[in-house]
Order: sequence, then structure tokens, then C-alpha cells
Amino acid sequence: MPAAPAAPVVTSPAQAFHSVRSYGDVTVAEPVRLRIPALGISSPLLHLGLAPDRSIEVPGDYGTAGWFAQGPRPGQPGPAVILGHIDSKAGPGVFFRLATLPIGANVFVDRADGSTVDFRVKGTQHVAKTACPTDLVYAPTLEPSLRLVTCGGVFDRAKGSYLDNVIVYADPLA
Repeated sequence: MPAAPAAPVVTSPAQAFHSVRSYGDVTVAEPVRLRIPALGISSPLLHLGLAPDRSIEVPGDYGTAGWFAQGPRPGQPGPAVILGHIDSKAGPGVFFRLATLPIGANVFVDRADGSTVDFRVKGTQHVAKTACPTDLVYAPTLEPSLRLVTCGGVFDRAKGSYLDNVIVYADPLA
């Protein structure tokens, strides 16, 4: 009798959730571009997966946003997550001004089939990376939503990274 596979490491309720439906079963097209007119952002979207430490990868290009492709697609039930850098040694990143995005601003995600899903910002949260609310960002929801995530706060030169995250929450327009 073959040995049973090892149980996955679970660190949050979002990771413990298992749905009988997979995201590949739906007909919502993949996102290809993020547009935020209030900030002058128009960026193609990279596909992001998991890093070796099981955290979400970050885009390799500081000027380009990335969509977490192992989660919901924008417009599907659940939180679609898009990440981008605030800056680099060379200058501002794609989400340099994300923390200034006002409530009510529109965020557009263009999809591979030519359709666009329109989201409206409902709030912004600044949190220490050590206290990131992973359940609010990644946990399954019944309704479509969008999370935009970047770094923020104070830059720790010794660690070479920012101490906080900026998270923008947005819901689709009906």
C-alpha cells in the first residue's frame, strides 16, 4: 500500500480553505492590463505564483504590476490580488503613489477576451508587514473583489525593504 501524501503546511484559514470548484473551471478571461486613471497607471500584468517560502512572488520588473495567478481572476468570486513595487534604486515603481488613491476611484482590469472589469476603491489600509491581514487580503469571498498591494511606510536600510504594506480594497461596479 503506497504511503499517504504529506499534509500541506497551513498557516492561515485562507490557505486551509479548499473548494470543490477550481479557478480553471470558469470562463472569466485572464487579466492582461491594469489601469488606474487617477494615478496615471496603465500596466501590463505579469503572472505571479508562489516564492520558495510560500509567499506570493513579487514582479521582477519594478514598473510592471503582477496578478497572483493561483487565485481568482478579476471579476470572479473571491479576491483577485495584484501586486506592484513602490520603487527601486532606479526610481519610482508602478505603485509609487498607490497609498494616495482616493476612495471612489476607478480601477480597470482589461482581460484577454477584450472585456474590462471596473472596480471602485472602497478603502486603503497601511499595516506592518509583520501584521499583514492575510485573511482580509486572500481569504475566499462569495463576491468578486480586488486587492492591490505594495510596500510602504519606513524603508529599513539594514533589511533593504519597507516595514509596511499598503493594501487597497476595491469592489466591482454592478
